[in-house]
Amino acid sequence: MTGARNAMVLDAAVAAVAAARSVTVLCHVQPDADTIGSGLALALALERKGVPVAVSFAEPAELPASLRTLPGGHLLVAPADVPLEVDLLVVVDCGARSRLGALADRLPGAATTLVIDHHRANDGFGTVDLIDESAASTTELVTRLLDAWGIPIDADIAHCLFAGLVTDTGSFRWARTGSHAMAERLLATGIDGAEITRVLLDTHPFSWLPMLSKVLSTAVVIPSAAGVGLVYALVRAADTHDVGPEEVESVIDVVRTTAEAGIAAVFKEARGQNDRWTVSLRSRDSAPGAADGVDVAAIAGLFGGGGHRFAAGYTTYGNAVDVVQALVTELG
Repeated sequence: MTGARNAMVLDAAVAAVAAARSVTVLCHVQPDADTIGSGLALALALERKGVPVAVSFAEPAELPASLRTLPGGHLLVAPADVPLEVDLLVVVDCGARSRLGALADRLPGAATTLVIDHHRANDGFGTVDLIDESAASTTELVTRLLDAWGIPIDADIAHCLFAGLVTDTGSFRWARTGSHAMAERLLATGIDGAEITRVLLDTHPFSWLPMLSKVLSTAVVIPSAAGVGLVYALVRAADTHDVGPEEVESVIDVVRTTAEAGIAAVFKEARGQNDRWTVSLRSRDSAPGAADGVDVAAIAGLFGGGGHRFAAGYTTYGNAVDVVQALVTELG
């Protein structure tokens, strides 16, 4: 989204939120800081305008512990309490309807739907689609929307926005033009960026360590895969009973540090569904044999998933041997 088109869509998004008499904000399943931060930041702005607003996500039943520190938690409601009909439905950080899980059934009941997202694979499923893959995070797009709407960004809103920015840039390792300027602006509101980052990225219960030990013992590297190498590991459901979903999601950030592989994958077995796996993929922005890095979103797309060029995922079914072999075969 660029130039005049960018401005037109932003204007349409502002008009939608400014005219709304009731709003539901939906985040994606297995929520991260970008989707929750985006949803709560916008919801806080709407609440201050006196607009009834609710924020929700389909699963899991509870928000990960690290995200409960974000301001605006009082606006979160259980999926069953999300209205069937609403004036404006806002979907944040969802590359596809399927990422809404069971709450995708709320889409038909909205008079207007606004999609705010930065995933390249998102082809737009809203009445208004504020989508820009050049944005480092969806919270960056929410910031643009609030600025255009004339909403002051105070410390509470800034906290939510910073959470999405710092996590989706990997503590600014993957920052883009404007990321640091946005961070500086948010920090100027008085938020404690170091503490926010510590809670979101550098804090785990002790039970994470034995779980990680078991998972890393399954790690395998295939140096020839895709010409850049693949490293993968398996997270068995039996190994995750004492940890939360954010501990499971963090495994990929350890596995991806392998020097001998340009692609990292973590296969996570679903609890109670031993033939269902969610797969996280990561690649480096440069790797031997692929100067610009491998587009793992394209790989995920072959299995019905999606995401960003260097971070993506998909869901698959089968036993451990078969799901791993399917990816290895595809990579060649």
